[in-house]
Amino acid sequence: MNVSYNKLFKLLIDKGIKKSDLRKNISISPNTMTKISKNEYVSMDVLVKICHELECDIGDIVEVLPKAQ
Repeated sequence: MNVSYNKLFKLLIDKGIKKSDLRKNISISPNTMTKISKNEYVSMDVLVKICHELECDIGDIVEVLPKAQ
């Protein structure tokens, strides 16, 4: 995949929030959280929910990586 959610996981650590708590707070499925953990694509709706919950911008949680050559 060409996206990375490492910024999200660092932000969660900084705020002391567990992935499972985030998932429950924004009502996303365990499968969606697994996709995020595997750096797979998720919907913009999910990213916006995360941003609202964490009071941040999309660039604070996801990074687009250069295309592999």
